[in-house]
Amino acid sequence: MSTITPRAIRLAERMSRLGTETAFEVLVRARALEAQGKEIIHLEIGEPDFSTSANIVEAAARALRDGWTHYGPSAGLPQLREAVAEYTATYLGIPVDPNEVVITPGGKPIMFFAILALAERGDEVLYPNPGFPIYESMIDFVGAQAVPYGLREEQNFDVDMEEIIDKITDRTRLIILNSPQNPTGGVISREGLKALADKLAGREIPVLSDEIYHRLIYEGEHSSLAQFPGMKDWTIILNGFSKTYAMTGWRMGWGVMRADLARQVAQLMTNCNSCTASFSQIAGIEALRGDQSSVGVMREEFRRRRSVIVEGLKRIPGFSCRQPRGAFYVFPNIKETKWNSRVLADTILNEAGVACLGGTAFGKWGEGYLRFSFANSVENIQRALERIETWVRKNRI
Repeated sequence: MSTITPRAIRLAERMSRLGTETAFEVLVRARALEAQGKEIIHLEIGEPDFSTSANIVEAAARALRDGWTHYGPSAGLPQLREAVAEYTATYLGIPVDPNEVVITPGGKPIMFFAILALAERGDEVLYPNPGFPIYESMIDFVGAQAVPYGLREEQNFDVDMEEIIDKITDRTRLIILNSPQNPTGGVISREGLKALADKLAGREIPVLSDEIYHRLIYEGEHSSLAQFPGMKDWTIILNGFSKTYAMTGWRMGWGVMRADLARQVAQLMTNCNSCTASFSQIAGIEALRGDQSSVGVMREEFRRRRSVIVEGLKRIPGFSCRQPRGAFYVFPNIKETKWNSRVLADTILNEAGVACLGGTAFGKWGEGYLRFSFANSVENIQRALERIETWVRKNRI
């Protein structure tokens, strides 16, 4: 019996501008290799390898038993918005009202909704490169112009604020900051943020400040643009539960922004997701207000792993690596190997059994680098380093 192949569905032009997150693509390929019987050490995916704390899990289970299984407000349950406002006010030292908080299923919706609400065709959005790939993807998707600014190794992956200022035009509608950074592990200095705040005074340009790794800093303290005079009303803080509380699969994030914009973002939530799961939000209250000891334990273990992976990468011929100040990523320089970063990442996966990402997964200026996540055990990190070093020496790259 013959089969008829259906004609391709005609897609909207905007779909051709939609990017992806390569970490998930590499994870799928790594899983396929595992299905063939090959052992893979996973240093590609950006999520804590710790379990969510028992008190948070129990709060969710109790919420389910208590009937928190129905729709809630699109902006989030009032109880959680109050907890987020209180939490943000405490760690940043600025006043935050619950009406300035929107709860979303993960942090990405805040990213998407902010770009969707503020930028349109012909507008410009400044974003970090190398940087989290969804920034550029969403800017392109809405038809705006993505304007990159560099994160450079010689500056320890801090941000050159003068470069940002130089790239602002009368079409600039949004600036995106990320600190601590994915993929570099860099942290924007407080001095740099102050310089940017001074330059932005009176310009009325919104800034999306992605602070999802704010409690994974190994030297110094976290700073936010929202802390500087006049900047709170022009800063949209993106944060969430995934990295701090090992809750990636719970899909729960939040945005803090001026109340008039929060109402617009809540309306986008109504049109897109309706609301975030109610029982998860109850668990989120426990995460923010309950025992915080697991956060410190996780951070100290990441600090230990950081030392192991940085020192190990430095021993590999052709590799050099700066010590990241935050998050759980290293971004080693592999330019001396003369290999294309994506090709080298693919080869290390297929031939050495270690999953990592080429630097260009985070933008064209990531060429010459690889990204490894050290959200894995010290034992596995050491085994991965041994495999890579053995492969490199054998192949004389």
